[in-house]
Amino acid sequence: MQASWGGGVEVAPTPEILFMKQIALVVGASGIVGSNLSQELISNGWATYGLARRPKTDIQGLQPVAADLLDPANLTNVLARINPTHVFITSWMRNETEAENIRVNGAMVRNLLNVLSPKGSLQHIALVTGLKHYLGPFDAYAKEGFLPVTPLSEEQPRLDLENFYYAQEDEVYAAAARDGCSWSVHRPHTIIGKATGNQMNMGTTLAVYATICKEKGLPFRWPGSAAQWNGLSDVTDARVLAKHLLWAATTKAAHNEAFNVVNGDYFRWKDLWPKLASFFGVAWIGYEGAIKPLEAELSRYGAIWADIAGKYNLAETDLNQLASAWHTDLDLGRPIEVMTDMSKSRKFGFLEYQKTEDSFYDLFKQLRKDRLIPGF
Repeated sequence: MQASWGGGVEVAPTPEILFMKQIALVVGASGIVGSNLSQELISNGWATYGLARRPKTDIQGLQPVAADLLDPANLTNVLARINPTHVFITSWMRNETEAENIRVNGAMVRNLLNVLSPKGSLQHIALVTGLKHYLGPFDAYAKEGFLPVTPLSEEQPRLDLENFYYAQEDEVYAAAARDGCSWSVHRPHTIIGKATGNQMNMGTTLAVYATICKEKGLPFRWPGSAAQWNGLSDVTDARVLAKHLLWAATTKAAHNEAFNVVNGDYFRWKDLWPKLASFFGVAWIGYEGAIKPLEAELSRYGAIWADIAGKYNLAETDLNQLASAWHTDLDLGRPIEVMTDMSKSRKFGFLEYQKTEDSFYDLFKQLRKDRLIPGF
């Protein structure tokens, strides 16, 4: 097991929160999805609690809640005076096997919803999963024999494989049926947004890699497959996902539905990769006939990153807190092109759009502003 949840403290609601109609509990509020969602909810006037093992305190208006999702007694104590109308589950825990992923992540969702059930306040449960719903779990991800037809559609059935996303969904379905509330499931592609210490963070990983290339005079080398280099793809801006979560929670027609959610455009990495390199002012190399995993390359650069962080007075000296190369390799190494059908969301009325190129540029600029990469 690679992560654990810390202990909790009880948070008393402020008087204004007690009388607000919509009260959100964002589970995983320190991550890419949860932090962006918290800001979106607060900007729309929601009373918002952010639950995490180390909850954020830098989002104005967010009520931080430290809790252990694997400890029902701790959850009961911490949430005793919090009665959310909406819960948004954006967190998960990576384990050594898929069987353990199912056991742990299923328990996290079940424990939370069991604790909230007696309150009778819950109106809607939103769960964020992802395209592993269609592509398979980590140990069988995008493997021959289980490759789906693309564009990926919500109508496609579950794979005949163990998958912790399915376990999480089943816990949500059961709790919603028991408690008489609505639900929504959100399946983003690779999420582009800012967070540190996040287990799946392609945008920041590529920014760190490009920074090292810039500093050391190395080429920005494509690490993935020919299919990903040449084929069509899409991604999900964390800001679009936040709006999608709020939309589904407040749109009756979208209740009790599962939705894909991506930016709304398609691109080819062979076109985008040179543009990302240009942003950082580095030379680039495309697909060279074989996959060249980024995880192996970045594993050699821990000390180099620490030197860069010291030289430019950056806020984070630990490369592993910024880069998740294993996940970037997983996505960029797939043997098929992967794009996502957004027709269902469009049909139900969600019309947000984000140009993918700008998702990356906006993230890189934010990372510079927050001193997580140099401004050069």
